[in-house]
Amino acid sequence: MSTPGPRRRAAAAGLAATALLATASCAGADTTALGGAPADAAKLKLTATTPAAKGHLDKARWLLEDEPDSLDLDTQGSSAGRVVLTNVCERLYQLQPDMSVRPHLATKARTPDDRTLVLTVRDGVTFHDGSKLTADDVLWSLKRHADPDMEQADEFGNVRSMEKTGAREITIRFKAPDALFTKALAGDAGIVWNKRQVTASGKEFGTPGQKDACSGPYALAGWKSGDSLTIEAYDGYWGKKPLTRQVTFRWASDSALVNALKTGAADGAYAESPNTASALRATRGIDQYYGPSTASLVLIPTARGGLKDPRIRRALSLAVDRTGIARSGYGGLVQPWATPVGSGAWGYERPRFAAAQKKLDRLAPATPTADDLAEAKKLVRSAGAPADPVVIGTDSSQGRTVVANAVRAALQRIGVKGQIKTVPTAQFEEFYSDPQARAGIDVLVGDWYISKADPMGFYDNGLSDSSNNWVGFKDATYDQRVRAALGTLDDGKRAELAVDVQRRFVDAAVWIPLAQVPTALVLDDRMTGPPASQSYLYYPWAAELGLKKG
Repeated sequence: MSTPGPRRRAAAAGLAATALLATASCAGADTTALGGAPADAAKLKLTATTPAAKGHLDKARWLLEDEPDSLDLDTQGSSAGRVVLTNVCERLYQLQPDMSVRPHLATKARTPDDRTLVLTVRDGVTFHDGSKLTADDVLWSLKRHADPDMEQADEFGNVRSMEKTGAREITIRFKAPDALFTKALAGDAGIVWNKRQVTASGKEFGTPGQKDACSGPYALAGWKSGDSLTIEAYDGYWGKKPLTRQVTFRWASDSALVNALKTGAADGAYAESPNTASALRATRGIDQYYGPSTASLVLIPTARGGLKDPRIRRALSLAVDRTGIARSGYGGLVQPWATPVGSGAWGYERPRFAAAQKKLDRLAPATPTADDLAEAKKLVRSAGAPADPVVIGTDSSQGRTVVANAVRAALQRIGVKGQIKTVPTAQFEEFYSDPQARAGIDVLVGDWYISKADPMGFYDNGLSDSSNNWVGFKDATYDQRVRAALGTLDDGKRAELAVDVQRRFVDAAVWIPLAQVPTALVLDDRMTGPPASQSYLYYPWAAELGLKKG
């Protein structure tokens, strides 16, 4: 099943957004925000796609925030590598720009019963070395992903067996019904490798100088370590041919990335920092598009003491100024939000999830009212204010600093002392994975995403035995309904369970949601075409990049 993670460390949604200012002709481009004033997050509009390109492009120059550690996503699942490889490697299923999921290298899927998935492997597909993609490659790839030492091993925990049952057929059997497995196959667990190429490269696979082992619209043309990485259109591709012939990737962060885009040294980027997008809003010649993602800003309480009582957590959720955080910390480019999962997770039953989200605003208001604060103070009085200050863990980045100060102010407004503990970014990263590292804090200023377009890819984190349930939340009914939802194949029935689980999670303030963090695409205004949603991490976005004019 899917577990969330901080965006910098893994598959990150890029950040975020204004967009009500879009004109109809630009379908989401922020073309009138040239004055540089903060966006109005309350009027945020997200679009999954950009206008279709009409003209071909010989070369494009794209920016990443880091050089990939490896192009073997089984061993190094970084967002930088994924932004490149989603154009090179294909998966059994494919995440669409609207965050729905469709069969891809699997042309169809059958479920003879609720514990069996039969996949038919697409015919006529070749890898970039010209060899045919076979069912044997698919089975070998699935077993490689499932290896306990690989990044995607947790997606296969419910798999009982995987075998080839026909010339182009793979049958997967589960220990229990699994509603999210096909969504995992639209992620890295579904990549189909060329067994021969991976085996020939050995331990060097995925490093500079090695060939790729994939079948996508682009092939790896070269990787100069420390300088650049280039992909080129694959002439033997079975599907629609790319509009852009060649894409060269370089990497820069913060001010260097902004300067490269402002001066025209680069054509585009998916911004992983809201401050990058904010800094470019006043730049002529650049369009910005904002799309749905699963990412969110959250407060993650620990069981250390200060926020152990759910009444104190609920009080903090009622008192924190989410609108102020959005404006001061992120230029309005995040949207106050009442759940810990962004709207990009609504890959099905969107109206139902949207309605449920609105009902939870009362537990996580964008701007606290006098009544909200009165209710928060009442909760603190009933619980008893903690004797010691609530310690807020953060690093010194602009957004987190603003959040930490807003949390301390909210605590003070309801009669609870707050204290900020600022640590270097490297140490801050350890808070996520090491219980000892976070032993001295009561709440972490966090940012998280999930890789699947299904809210149930997140709520397993509230299970009593989850390693991400830091505060020790225990609710037998919650556990039962989460497990039921994860095994419910019918989307409508699963959504009904998910909405109930979501309400229980937010009501108990297991985590305290602050804002959803949409994707931001920054692009030379002569160009268009790529998706604006989080799908850019799993969908061949470069193949649709081109010129606005034919």
